[in-house]
Amino acid sequence: MKKVILITGTSSGLGLSLAVKLAADGHTVYASMRELSKAAALKEAMDAEGTSYHIVPLDVESKESVDSAIQTIITEQGKIDCLINNAGLGFVNTLEHTSEEQIQKIMDINFMGVVRTTKAVIPHMREANQGQIINLSSVGGLVGQPFNEIYCAAKFAVEGFTESLASYLKTFNIQFTAVEPGGIASEFINNVFKNHQAPTFEQDEQYTNLFTQYVSSAQNRANSEQNSVYQTSDEVADCIMDVINSDNPPLRIRTSAWAEEFCELKTKADPTGNESVKKVYQRFLGAEEKIV
Repeated sequence: MKKVILITGTSSGLGLSLAVKLAADGHTVYASMRELSKAAALKEAMDAEGTSYHIVPLDVESKESVDSAIQTIITEQGKIDCLINNAGLGFVNTLEHTSEEQIQKIMDINFMGVVRTTKAVIPHMREANQGQIINLSSVGGLVGQPFNEIYCAAKFAVEGFTESLASYLKTFNIQFTAVEPGGIASEFINNVFKNHQAPTFEQDEQYTNLFTQYVSSAQNRANSEQNSVYQTSDEVADCIMDVINSDNPPLRIRTSAWAEEFCELKTKADPTGNESVKKVYQRFLGAEEKIV
């Protein structure tokens, strides 16, 4: 079944790949981004495929912007079948050297942005008695990592948010999935390490040595294990397309063998998370049969 799909953060990387692939597959795609001036790469890729598409402005940090984009789609299509919360921002630093403003920015984009868009679409999906919400998380949403505590905190929040909503909104036939890549080659290294200035630790030589070791390790993994650690945007997009096409999508899914192994201690008992959702529904709401 072809769907009306809204994707956030489509100016580059995974969001762009998803928009192109889903449009080529015949879905009605609304590709959103904060600044429409950055739409050139998306338009070029879409036009090369010969697909039809819609581009809408949507800033996940603004409730007004989110509500406006959602209303535009409802007015034009009468529904939103699938929301893909892809917009996000990487960040590396120590907690000691991170400002309150930086913490708020990372949490606002990576977590509250997901909350705003999800809250805006749920009433429409509930009225239609069907829908799917896919939230881009990370292995960092399951396993905390050095110098990533704020980013991981935001992704842990996305995981809890997704799991909690799934525990009762399946009653209205709304499906939830948290997608957990281990790293996307075109974005993680480039955006986090190249485009972000290295943290300034002043006289904190202990932190400086640790951070140098961390960056070196990440770069070595990118150079020596490119095919197993850092996936391409297209590879992760293919995984998400499988989730969209699934009759019984998982609550959570890792997108590579490396990510699966990295999170094994956290996921071994219930890899997809579906059994946990069933148990929670039964424990709190007194029944299980409504959970598909």
